[in-house]
Amino acid sequence: MTDQAVDAGGTRLSGEGQFLGRTRELKELRADIERAGLDTLSGRKAPRARVLLIAGRPGSGRTALAEELVRAVADRYDGVLRARLSEPDGTPVPIGDAARELLTVLGVQAPAGAAEDDLTAVLREALADRRALLLLDDAVTAEQVDALLPDTPECLVVAVSGGPLTGIADVRPCTLGGLDTKSALELLSRHAGSVRITVDPRAAEQLVEECQGHPAALMLAGGWLAARPKAAVADLAKQVHTESDEGSPLSRVFKLVYTSLPAAAARTLRLLSLAPAGLIDPHTASALAGCSVSGARSTLDDFVALGLLHAVDSPLPQYEVPGCLYPLLKALADSQDRPAELQLARARMLERTVRLLQSSRTITETDSPDAREKLQGMPPSVRFPTPRAAEDWLRIRRPALLAAVRLAVADGELDTLARRLMSQLVRTMVAHFGMKAAAPDLYTVHGLVLDVAERRALPREKAAALLNLADLDAQTGRTREALARYRAALDAGREANDPYATGRAMESVGGAHLELGDYDRAADWFGRALAQRLARDERAEAARLYGRIAAAHTYAGRYGEAVRNWRAALAGHRKNGDVPAHARALSELARVQEYAGHPEESLRTCQEAVEWARRAEDVRLQSALQLRLADTLDRLGDPAAAQLHRGAAERLLGEELSQDESASEQVEEPKHDADACEIRSTSAED
Repeated sequence: MTDQAVDAGGTRLSGEGQFLGRTRELKELRADIERAGLDTLSGRKAPRARVLLIAGRPGSGRTALAEELVRAVADRYDGVLRARLSEPDGTPVPIGDAARELLTVLGVQAPAGAAEDDLTAVLREALADRRALLLLDDAVTAEQVDALLPDTPECLVVAVSGGPLTGIADVRPCTLGGLDTKSALELLSRHAGSVRITVDPRAAEQLVEECQGHPAALMLAGGWLAARPKAAVADLAKQVHTESDEGSPLSRVFKLVYTSLPAAAARTLRLLSLAPAGLIDPHTASALAGCSVSGARSTLDDFVALGLLHAVDSPLPQYEVPGCLYPLLKALADSQDRPAELQLARARMLERTVRLLQSSRTITETDSPDAREKLQGMPPSVRFPTPRAAEDWLRIRRPALLAAVRLAVADGELDTLARRLMSQLVRTMVAHFGMKAAAPDLYTVHGLVLDVAERRALPREKAAALLNLADLDAQTGRTREALARYRAALDAGREANDPYATGRAMESVGGAHLELGDYDRAADWFGRALAQRLARDERAEAARLYGRIAAAHTYAGRYGEAVRNWRAALAGHRKNGDVPAHARALSELARVQEYAGHPEESLRTCQEAVEWARRAEDVRLQSALQLRLADTLDRLGDPAAAQLHRGAAERLLGEELSQDESASEQVEEPKHDADACEIRSTSAED
């Protein structure tokens, strides 16, 4: 934990390494950990983790208290896991998303697109042998907490909520009110300075009373005083008192702070309510307010000093809108800014995000002169110095980027920008993280692409999104779900008259049937895809599809059909001059001939395949073919020749191993195929 505990509502209850107040609550919570539960009293072993609940209004210091408790008892546990269960506007975070974030911290990658129940089951399994401490912040419902509870009594869950979570057994909430007077005065003095508090203690106590000991209100009051060294505490107490008929203490103090801001800063503050997930960096603030990045950062730092924002502990400058202030900021933006102005600010923010994603992806394409030229043409403020810096930015800003996509799609009025944003996010994640690591986030983004495509009646985009989602389903074993999406993609591709989408969908439908063991349907769908490829004179793809048809017939035991299709594939690869594909096809043909009971033919084909593999410089294939030759010669009664081929295979494998070891000594950055997962409907212009 850092030396400052930060409440979800934005209040800082500790500073300079020392926690303020809440001594009684801490003592009760620590005692509650040791308290025997109802199961223990009845003689049964507790089936699940103990849950401690800290309840209070946003800004009451509930998260700060939870963090202090976690710090005090963390040495009893193997590690601490944290998850936030609601957005700044109070929208509950889906349980599956929270479970996946916890799994990511544990180093466990759950399948992309997995159902909520599957994710929570994987989480419970991952925690089964651990003594973990979970801090679940801003819980909205008991169901959120219950779904994430480990099935082991050795774990402890500290939940933070606005009220009691009925439905979770054996939970006694620790309900927070205002700070005691002594702690409240110390909090005030830390922000406003001790001198003014000491010289006028009665006025300070009156201010604490007007704020009802509410930590967030006291922080704002302290920030207001710190910005005005000559202002008296009594003056502020009187101003707060005059507003006593209007709202809560927090809203009254916030009004005084807000009205004291310059017009430009006040506008910037209001627009921060548009920040995705309440997370802001200087670029976000700059785009929203239409000012320079350096000017935005200076303004954000001023807001931190006033208690209007808090800085996030991050390698990059990043800030968070306090949850307790978010409703106030949103109400101000809705009342003082025209809808068109708010929409323009959102558009500027999304456009800046697209530019940053473009820059982050382009810097990975170091071998491309066009990419280098494009990067140099970008403004210096959006360029990254190194690929590592771009990847760090992407990783740190990932929650905000995903939230930006969700908000852009939900808005419904910025679909063109939303589509560009999703396209760039997919390509950038693949470029930096690779398809496998990025798959869970890609699944989410492609689902949002599908939403926009259906809303806007864009069949081409719909087909692309369905194909991408189906591919991810297929990769994670959900073959039947993938098959349904491939069929839907085929319909959308036909509606869009998109030969690429229809051809890929037909082949993918065949692949799904092959995976399900329905070889007749697989061969039929591969044949449909082949007919389209032949009609379009796409020879390389046609040759490859002949091989897929042959594989389906092989699985079905129709070796004659398989041989005919492999020979057709060979003819196609030979005409196309594809030596590696020709070698692999010969290898598969030899295998089928062996299955069909023709070892002599298989031997001749395999010998031919060895020669083609040598031309293709495919050492692995050469060694595999040598071993197959040895097995065939053994069956034909020639063990001496078989031994020679096995020796050749061993030599080839030894040479390849030495080459691999030599290559591994050369360190180079991994390269990913940025086009492996595309959104075809967006503009080709980057």
